[in-house]
Amino acid sequence: MMSYELAIVGAGPAGYSAGIYAVRSGIKTIIFDKGIGGGLASLAPKIENYAGFESIPGAELMEKMKKHASKYADIHFNEEVKRIEKSNEGFNVETIHEKYAVKAVILCTGTEHRKLEAPGEKEFYGKGVSYCATCDGYFFRNKKVAVIGGGNSAVIEAIFLKQIGCKEVYLIHRRDMLRAEKALEEEAREKQINILLNKIVEKIDGKEKVEQLNLRDTVNHETSDIQVDGVFISIGEKPQNGLAEQLKIKLDSNGYIVVDKQQRTNIRGVYAAGDITGGIRQIVTACAEGAIAGITAAEVLGKKYPY
Repeated sequence: MMSYELAIVGAGPAGYSAGIYAVRSGIKTIIFDKGIGGGLASLAPKIENYAGFESIPGAELMEKMKKHASKYADIHFNEEVKRIEKSNEGFNVETIHEKYAVKAVILCTGTEHRKLEAPGEKEFYGKGVSYCATCDGYFFRNKKVAVIGGGNSAVIEAIFLKQIGCKEVYLIHRRDMLRAEKALEEEAREKQINILLNKIVEKIDGKEKVEQLNLRDTVNHETSDIQVDGVFISIGEKPQNGLAEQLKIKLDSNGYIVVDKQQRTNIRGVYAAGDITGGIRQIVTACAEGAIAGITAAEVLGKKYPY
């Protein structure tokens, strides 16, 4: 069994930041990620609200963070953590490849895309249904697409799809106004994106691939169909809290981990940072929470950060 002082689960903005601060405090640290790292931030077509970068693709920003963090912590990609158990010395972390003994854990497991739960969504996944415009948008150039959602992410994806050459882009939202920032909404309208309000998706329809959406108006309850080749679902995220539940960590009513100002959970030696703690869920706040968690864990382990 390999030994580290600190294990960080999740290589996104919070995990990278926590790793940097922990190692700079003198803590031997390992970071695990079940994929290639970056979290949902890496899927953003562009990021314009992270200080120091007027506009940068999410994947590029995450690559810069990964390069920085890898100078300090050991990072194991494609190594999913399956179980964490308390031990006499701290915790035993079991991944798909190995077992590790650690003294403290920081959970930066983030969130995953929320499903629409509409008929046809599951059947047509990969056949016109997607949760990532950055990943799959280029397959739909010169075609008609729809984005489902009304927040910043949905509007950004709609703008991105228009920019890469989709013939027609619909933005479908169930309420009477978008939740996105006004500047983003104005940009969407300037780019002639078709914004359909008070509409819900009754069914995603087609034969071998997506061909149309069946919509219902939430005000007059009338139904209508629009012909599309692709559907991008962007209706928010849900917390990846499986490991937290294993450890019996306190969660809020929405399933997010409850932490104090030092990112401590109700389980001694376990901290949490980033989107998994709920709140604003921005890259800058994830980095800040990661830094706090890394410093707190280090100080509890007897290493004070060199302020």
